Amino acid sequence: MEEIRVNFIVNGKSINLSADPTRTLLSVLRDELELKGAKEACGQGDCGACVVVMNDKAVNSCLVLVGQIDGAEIITVEGLAKQGSFHKLQDHFIEKWAFQCGYCTPGMLMSAYALLLNNPNPTEEEIRASIAGNLCRCTGYNMIVEAIEAFANETAQN
Repeated sequence: MEEIRVNFIVNGKSINLSADPTRTLLSVLRDELELKGAKEACGQGDCGACVVVMNDKAVNSCLVLVGQIDGAEIITVEGLAKQGSFHKLQDHFIEKWAFQCGYCTPGMLMSAYALLLNNPNPTEEEIRASIAGNLCRCTGYNMIVEAIEAFANETAQN
């Protein structure tokens, strides 16, 4: 199959590459750009381990084809930290122990980040709905919700 050329932005960096149009955003992130935060798990968009933010929306990168990313702005979990410091949302995940094995954590963070980009003061129900597509086998989700609420509350006060 003939490759297509795409231009997009990942974590503030302009990317221009040629790729097979049947490749996914997830494979480009992991294999071409060496960004390993988004994980391959189900490969069907059911688990949320591969969630990234694309044009301010949470997307399952395993379902996004290369042709769909042309002109897009993408943020991965690696893009949350700035100048060697965690994003405050990441700090709240740490403070609230909102992780255990950590496999789902990047997807959880990115789903939460997308929610907070569009709704800086979400209700608990809105938070739970935003992470509903992220499966975790280790936690009961309460600490994750608490971490997102703590970040939203801190941001609202500033």
